[in-house]
Amino acid sequence: MNTAEVHVVMAGTQNGTMTFPQVVGRLLAVGVESYFVDYLAKNEVVYTADEVLTEPLTLDVPAVADTFSREGIVAAIRGAQADTIRYPEFVKQAAAAGVAGYWAFLSGQKVIYFGRRGEMHIEEFPRK
Repeated sequence: MNTAEVHVVMAGTQNGTMTFPQVVGRLLAVGVESYFVDYLAKNEVVYTADEVLTEPLTLDVPAVADTFSREGIVAAIRGAQADTIRYPEFVKQAAAAGVAGYWAFLSGQKVIYFGRRGEMHIEEFPRK
């Protein structure tokens, strides 16, 4: 795994200088298949076919709301897709929507968002 490139992408994501499509493209280019973000543990796990990298989240993660709001996470996703919000704001909105974590399957082109009690929302990547 090209950990240097993964770190650059993680930093760009967390400081809001990269869009989700940029993140996906750069991670796929270095063999990343998926990554899991845990807002409760405040870490991110990156997976290739044969390697795993775990890193702490460096941005402030607000408390995750007790109630899962599908509408709330969809609104945050749409804002990120439209590039009206970047990751730091997305994290705030996702936590307010009760998202405890999510798994982004880059090669499968979908993200699964999880609530505290197993609630979930599956979001397919937009088709071009």
